[in-house]
Amino acid sequence: MMHSNNGDTDNDDKELEKSKSHVISKIIEYLPRSVKSKTILKKITGNITVSCLDAGQEMEEKSLPFDIYVQIIDGAAEILIDKEVYQMVLGEGIIIPAHSTHHFNANEQFKMISTVIKSGYED
Repeated sequence: MMHSNNGDTDNDDKELEKSKSHVISKIIEYLPRSVKSKTILKKITGNITVSCLDAGQEMEEKSLPFDIYVQIIDGAAEILIDKEVYQMVLGEGIIIPAHSTHHFNANEQFKMISTVIKSGYED
């Protein structure tokens, strides 16, 4: 679950309609003092989500037992991975390693797409 410091969290777990094109940065809109997420695909083996954070918001620190790929699709974000700070701008992506603690700060508004893969760790 994603949380914001000063506002509400708005999550939409319904998948996007299949076989219908979309502009990824436009399927979710900013709300003042809020963090929002929309599910693109959700499967047992992983999921793809788009999220947006209004300026001044943050997502609480967490750790997942899976790798997460994050790409900034609007604005710029500050991402902390195991206490190391990464300044990410439009178009940049990063892999958050499984079991690492991570945290997102919105020093300005930003949107990101995140992909979690929950299988293939047997290798």
